[in-house]
Amino acid sequence: MGNSEATRQRILGAATAEFAERGIAGARIDRIATAARANKAQLYAYFGNKEQLFSAVLRDQLRAIVDAVPIDGEDLPGYAVRLYDDYLAHPLVVKLAAWTRLERAPSGGLGPEIGILDRPKFEAIAAAQERGLVDPGIPPAHLFSLVIALSMTWSPVSTTVAASPDDDEAQHEERRQLIRLAVRRLITPDR
Repeated sequence: MGNSEATRQRILGAATAEFAERGIAGARIDRIATAARANKAQLYAYFGNKEQLFSAVLRDQLRAIVDAVPIDGEDLPGYAVRLYDDYLAHPLVVKLAAWTRLERAPSGGLGPEIGILDRPKFEAIAAAQERGLVDPGIPPAHLFSLVIALSMTWSPVSTTVAASPDDDEAQHEERRQLIRLAVRRLITPDR
């Protein structure tokens, strides 16, 4: 990795931590540059402005979760549980998504750049629906949103009870089983 790419990655890492903790409005370019051992001119040269930097951070984090937790349209309950586990291990993505929802996109998706990542997920769900494994009565995009919501029930940004990696493993296993059950009931075709 060259010096410029290393600097770019340090900026992304520092910006990820800053935005996750403080959101877009509260984040400061000075703090990001200092934490990245870079200067503001480098930051602006690589990413443009603070909004564009946030978009780059969000894309980076969402791509990471797509890579870490690939969807399986034939096992949506298992997919939801793997997401739960990934949110525990890497809470930044859900924190960034929450800030996006609060400060940028109160309705609709997380942005056009994110839609590209969702298309294959919708296609996987549609394929499972065509095979009769998933209820075809719910459009794939809506079903995906419901599965994500269930996987986030105890996420770090939950409005009820937020799970912590420090919780007892029995609690985590109970939550996993409940998520699995809820998604299974959601997707089971009427017979």
